[in-house]
Amino acid sequence: MKKEDFIGFFFLTFAANQHHMFERLQKKWKVNGLQLALILCTFAIGGSATGFVGKKIMNALAIQQDWLWAVIYILLVTIIWPLAVLVVSIPFGQFKFFTGYIKKMGEKMGITNRRSGVERREPEES
Repeated sequence: MKKEDFIGFFFLTFAANQHHMFERLQKKWKVNGLQLALILCTFAIGGSATGFVGKKIMNALAIQQDWLWAVIYILLVTIIWPLAVLVVSIPFGQFKFFTGYIKKMGEKMGITNRRSGVERREPEES
């Protein structure tokens, strides 16, 4: 197989897989193509804004130890990200989607209560 044929095959396979991935996201999130594009842009801009703001805050703190800097940065980014994504989602018209998304994430992490109000019971030991 020639190098050009391999590269062409690779990119065609990659493009087909990406298309399938976007279709699965649309079905999972129950959104149309435009909404999916807006949601992905919100994720990208919100994530970039989180990194930018987190870096500015860390530079202001002037922490010298690498391990401490990394720990604080990870905690800071974890706190800033949901806020940044919610703020960015407003002009994109995706605030409703992201409030639900963040609530589900909080439920999975055990930070917020389940929406149904019914708590899961752990199985009793016999």
